[in-house]
Amino acid sequence: MAQADPKKNIRFGKYTLIDRIAVGGMAEIFLARQAGIENFEKTIVIKRIRPHLSKQPNFVKMFLNEAKLAAQLNHPNIVQIYDLGKIGESYFIAMEYVFGRDMRRIIPKADSLGIPFPMVYALKIASSVCEGLYYAHQKTDTYGTALNIVHRDVTPENIFVSFDGTVKVLDFGIAKAANQIEQTRAGEIKGKLSYMSPEQCMGKQLDNRSDLFSLGTVLYEWLTGFKLFTGDSEVAILKSITEGKIYAPSYFKADIPEAVEAILMKGLEKDRERRYQTAWDMQYDIDQFLSQYEFTPSNIHLANFLKQLFNDELEEEKQRLSSLRAPGQGPEEIIEEAEEIISTIEPISDSQALDEGNAKSLTVDLNASEFDQLAVIARRHGMSVSALVRDVVGGFLKYR
Repeated sequence: MAQADPKKNIRFGKYTLIDRIAVGGMAEIFLARQAGIENFEKTIVIKRIRPHLSKQPNFVKMFLNEAKLAAQLNHPNIVQIYDLGKIGESYFIAMEYVFGRDMRRIIPKADSLGIPFPMVYALKIASSVCEGLYYAHQKTDTYGTALNIVHRDVTPENIFVSFDGTVKVLDFGIAKAANQIEQTRAGEIKGKLSYMSPEQCMGKQLDNRSDLFSLGTVLYEWLTGFKLFTGDSEVAILKSITEGKIYAPSYFKADIPEAVEAILMKGLEKDRERRYQTAWDMQYDIDQFLSQYEFTPSNIHLANFLKQLFNDELEEEKQRLSSLRAPGQGPEEIIEEAEEIISTIEPISDSQALDEGNAKSLTVDLNASEFDQLAVIARRHGMSVSALVRDVVGGFLKYR
């Protein structure tokens, strides 16, 4: 008799863990189900802290404090935390399940399909992130005392876009606790370092303006295809952030409007006194530009674009979710949502895909060995081959 898959349909207090969808240095993340009376079921996500960390009192204390603050946030652009607790030896967070993709997957997906990610969609997403950040930064307790919440980890993987076009920010405050972990893989540390503010790199006291710098680095990358701060080591990345020159985005992409360039450069001021002082200020400038641009995208536009990008994966995901469903059980609402999304997909026209029609391509002949080497390097860095080549060419042009 075959043994049951330990990753699926495991009781965890009042929850059932359906499938493990990710694992990192800090936690395992599960798709889970919460059952109630009259056949009530709700699909959620459980972030379960790894057992060895539950034995570190300093980490546990900071994790609980930060998670309790984050649980007070209730905003449409922030992933909601429903529950926080401990079952057995495992501390956990139960949070909202969002059917979509994070930006770490969306941009490479578009690139692999040869579709330049439209500038207006990048700005639309950044505007929504600003709205969520501003709410969190301004949050007070019952008595009106500022909670002084700073995200500390505004990166592509923590910016999520649902298939209905809603933008959600993940993991508020958890980065502060995660900083206590030495077990995080070096590649993960490097990846997060690339989006830190100068004051964060130097260990200074942080405020909301640190998150705005991080958002600036993310938006810069989305608009130019160039990762702003890189290096062969953690020290090199930190030095690049604190001392390196920030080139105007038009240096890499000549058609970026002056108004957008001004927004980016103000968000990326290394002196935080010269940076945007609030997320509302940054959002206002972004929205002002979008309102005057030839095309202002809505959530529906963003949703349709995203569904087109992941058309191939949606059917596979529906089948995977169906396979996880035990008789009389399972994430029914997710499957129904996937079916509804698949049924509404419409073809993207060439003009929609290229958006502004300014894309240019270059064909380069490679032998099988050369291509395989590029593919290995690309996988190591979580990129598509085309993104890697573009990055290499961009670096060459930068120092030409």
